[in-house]
Amino acid sequence: MNRTVFLIDGFNLYHSLVEAQKDSNGRTTKWLNLTALCTSYLPVVARVSGERAVMERIYYFSAPPVHRSKAKQDRHKLYMGCLRHLGVNVELGRFKKKDVFCPHCRRYHESHEEKETDVALACRLFEICHIDEADTIVMMCGDTDLAPAVRTCRRLFPEKLILFAFPYKRENAELARLAPESFSIKLRSCLT
Repeated sequence: MNRTVFLIDGFNLYHSLVEAQKDSNGRTTKWLNLTALCTSYLPVVARVSGERAVMERIYYFSAPPVHRSKAKQDRHKLYMGCLRHLGVNVELGRFKKKDVFCPHCRRYHESHEEKETDVALACRLFEICHIDEADTIVMMCGDTDLAPAVRTCRRLFPEKLILFAFPYKRENAELARLAPESFSIKLRSCLT
């Protein structure tokens, strides 16, 4: 039996779902049932690991969009509640204000940057390996910022299988070389 944990970069997945919605003629993709999605990929984990894969846990990393409209904040909060109701462990970071210079208009504009979610995801990866919570960790992300954490965990915990489930249109050659057994999420998996 292969205990499997999924670590999901919420914003990386969200932006891929925006692309999926465009490519599916506007069919909604944003209220994705992550438990069902992750469960549907357990046969892939079983094929790669050579053992029957069972879902141990799902971790979802995001940040409340406090800089966006109240309607978007409410939808985010509602979705986080839905995920928790399905048994997903939600870990929230934050957004930080920053001034960005625009070379075209030659002015500074206020922007917001997501903080702490990538580091929280990397720390959770290390913790899962350290406490032996899983045999396989599937990272639903295409962000190379996580590559050093994956390399370190693979070196310190060589018995652990770490894969990437690249969100729709978020394939990454560097990460695929790091974890060649990785796979991509297809449009049909994103449609509700």
